[in-house]
Amino acid sequence: MSLVVSMRLKEPQMNRLRRLARRLGRTPSEAGALLIEEALRQTEFGQIVFRDSPAGRQAYLQGSGLAVWEVIDVASHYGMDPIRTARHLHWPDERVKAALNYANAFPEEIEIAREDNASYNPEAVLRMLPQATVFSAADKRPRGKSASRRKPTPPARS
Repeated sequence: MSLVVSMRLKEPQMNRLRRLARRLGRTPSEAGALLIEEALRQTEFGQIVFRDSPAGRQAYLQGSGLAVWEVIDVASHYGMDPIRTARHLHWPDERVKAALNYANAFPEEIEIAREDNASYNPEAVLRMLPQATVFSAADKRPRGKSASRRKPTPPARS
């Protein structure tokens, strides 16, 4: 259920809200409600900020380039352990805990973002960007015990 709230905005604020609404493909009322929701979440969850991204508006960790869902993706490889995840990211533990707290409060939002990201593969990218080139960074280092026992090749004489 939604409630109607009446607010008075100054003309420059309303113009800015209209521009944002157009950019987001929403009505000014929808854009205003979105901004209020984001502001409430930012006050309730430390270190969380909202930014525009290619996938739409997303929760990010303040002072970083990572969206919350990306931190959760890394944390999933460490059993959701904030200390090990923080060590991997070279972050303070509290920053990772902030991401985990937000993700626990809004699990569906985070899961949708992770699923959207997982849906990208080389074929999907080539459909969107036909000029793209698929490449693989193969590991060319020698493998196995015998590789470590190889004698160095002497330099060529001129």
